[in-house]
Amino acid sequence: MADITAVTDADFESTVLKAEGPVLVDFWASWCGPCRQLAPILEEIAAEKEGSLTVVKMDADANPVTPAQYRVTGLPTINLYYQGELVRSIVGVRPKSAILTEISEFVA
Repeated sequence: MADITAVTDADFESTVLKAEGPVLVDFWASWCGPCRQLAPILEEIAAEKEGSLTVVKMDADANPVTPAQYRVTGLPTINLYYQGELVRSIVGVRPKSAILTEISEFVA
């Protein structure tokens, strides 16, 4: 299994916006049931796409600045960043196949 690392407001720019290749950011919170449903799906995607996609997670409660900056209003929200830009935003739990379809334009 690929490791999904946590990012914070402090390292978001260096980890996500300045990354080589696409980065999928899972905005979640510990109290969010659907976030827990989504976690194993994202772990599978991270393992399958290792090398072509980086998957990270951000606790929206502990890091309020970045979610506010990107207008994250519902959890879970999955944002795909590519070359420093937000290119896709998926709100709510989706099946793995739907997530892969949404990001396929940017992920090999």
